[in-house]
Amino acid sequence: MEKENVKYPIGQQSFEVLRNRGFLYVDKTMYIDKIVNGSQYHFLGRPRRFGKSLFLSTLKSFFEGKRELFKGLYADTMDWDWEPYPVLYLDLNTSKYKNPKDLEEVLDRQLREWEEIYEVDVKDKAPSQRFATIIKQAYKKTGKPLVILVDEYDKPLVNNLHNKEQFEEDRYTLAGLYSNFKSSADYLRLVFLTGVTRFGKLSVFSDLNNISDISFDEDYAAVCGITEDELINNFQEGITRLSLKYNRSPEEELAELKRNYDGYHFSDVSPDIYNPFSLLQVFAKRKYNNYWISSGAPTILAEQLKIADTDLEELIKTRCSQNALEGLDIETPRPIALVYQTGYLTIKKYDERRRLYHLGIPNEEVKQGFFEFLLPYYTSINEENVTPFIFDLIDEIESGDVNAFMTRMQSLFAGFGHDLKFDEERNVQNAMLLIFSLVGMHTQAEVRTSDGRIDILVRTPKYVYIMELKYDGSAEEALRQIEEKEYDLPWSVDSRKVIKIGINYSSMKRRIDEWCVNE
Repeated sequence: MEKENVKYPIGQQSFEVLRNRGFLYVDKTMYIDKIVNGSQYHFLGRPRRFGKSLFLSTLKSFFEGKRELFKGLYADTMDWDWEPYPVLYLDLNTSKYKNPKDLEEVLDRQLREWEEIYEVDVKDKAPSQRFATIIKQAYKKTGKPLVILVDEYDKPLVNNLHNKEQFEEDRYTLAGLYSNFKSSADYLRLVFLTGVTRFGKLSVFSDLNNISDISFDEDYAAVCGITEDELINNFQEGITRLSLKYNRSPEEELAELKRNYDGYHFSDVSPDIYNPFSLLQVFAKRKYNNYWISSGAPTILAEQLKIADTDLEELIKTRCSQNALEGLDIETPRPIALVYQTGYLTIKKYDERRRLYHLGIPNEEVKQGFFEFLLPYYTSINEENVTPFIFDLIDEIESGDVNAFMTRMQSLFAGFGHDLKFDEERNVQNAMLLIFSLVGMHTQAEVRTSDGRIDILVRTPKYVYIMELKYDGSAEEALRQIEEKEYDLPWSVDSRKVIKIGINYSSMKRRIDEWCVNE
């Protein structure tokens, strides 16, 4: 249980420091039991700032035999001799990898450190050969098999997705380095790698065909992040302080935390997972904000979406196979895999019969923050004006000021770059659906009625907006369809005001050119 003056480990990735300095720790050591009795090789993919580095650091302390750090935790009850193993910990999250020599320098620095520890005679050799020699020498010197932990194995590759030459050079170097995992199997106790992405056809793991990818395994669904039970059992003081500040009950505060930071799922059967970085921030600062999305702009993702000419609908909901989510290939990129792996989409449900995952945006933090980040990439709105633009749009929709928010929508479409293809009604509808959804409106598309389908339905506490869209037609024609098909009939006894809007999009002008309203 949480104690008074709790110390929240914001940004703390060292298990040893966390435990020695009395930071709050949510016990994840039960997963170590599964790992030590499982495969020799593991890979775990999770979004950034989800606790991957802390979990690797926990494994490091465990295999180094530091039992005192695990007092009171699950691992302390394990049937384990606590004899130390030699541990090689490679952290590839220490550089931006924008220069050709960056990866070489990171590897050289780490290899030199190990060579000094295990008294390896350094000669002019490639990183892969040096690594192989270190592994054999460490085994020979200690008499025990090695544990190798690699944090953010993919960082050099992800940061060069749009630089093919550098990407291939770094891929070749890493593939050579990682090939030692198979050739040195007799000297290894465990290899555990973490990263954001899984590169499927790029030969990064070509020599390691027996690696256990636990990224979609339901037994490890909560290995990173915070479950609802963990939230309630470990953060009571933080919840209480928030509820007092905002004059809400603890139950209402939990609902607000859930709305903002919950909603991640990493397997077909998974508990709801809260973003740990945002939870720690909101409890420490006692203030709601988009902490995770503000901690690192998804520049690479936005660029990839534009390059791939991604349908905007893919950003808010899609269906796909696990294969589509777990592999990236620079030759035939799947933007949907990158959007999922980086945490901007998550699994909403799983269709067992079709073996398809239904994806969606996890929570309000991601919804608002991602949209704010994407707008400047696709429109003429600059970064300074994004937040005022969004909140003005929300105010206009909630106050029933149709002409104001439709004028704003018109300007938004006029600012979309020419590389976005609004070449049919569906694409325009998807874009409008995205905009309304991402500003927090209750929005549906293609809503069935007794005599047709409503293109876009937006509901607020005071208004029901029924929108019909025409492509190179007329706003009058669109409004007439709403009237003739009586799309408003299901809300005839609703206490909210129904507003019918006919909209026309002009492909020649590349914008919404007219609308008409019947209230």
